Amino acid sequence: MKVSVEGWGLADVNQPMCPSRGVLEHVTSRWGVLVLAALLDRPYRFSELRRTVGGVSEKMLAQTLRTLERDGFVHREAQPVIPPRVDYSLTALGVEAAEQVWALARWTEQQVGAVRAAREAYDEARA
Repeated sequence: MKVSVEGWGLADVNQPMCPSRGVLEHVTSRWGVLVLAALLDRPYRFSELRRTVGGVSEKMLAQTLRTLERDGFVHREAQPVIPPRVDYSLTALGVEAAEQVWALARWTEQQVGAVRAAREAYDEARA
């Protein structure tokens, strides 16, 4: 489905230079999906979010949050306290994106057995 995007022309994810590809990459990256999903529950401080999203490095989490904030999915709120406190939450656009990608993530959890069986059948046929 092609959508007109002001200043960009028609958005068509199948076209190589379409700006929607970058957005798709951001929200469907491994860390993008997990950060968006975690923030569906509630706002988090950076350290809480890092513990919740197991396996993400501090650098990768910071990069993912900056990207999602720039794209309008995440709101960053710095509290004027000592020590500094920064809370991350989803914007309305972020909630919509998070619900979409989290549904896909949950579906993949349910299909791991079927995928494993398909891989084994494929590998066996190729051996």
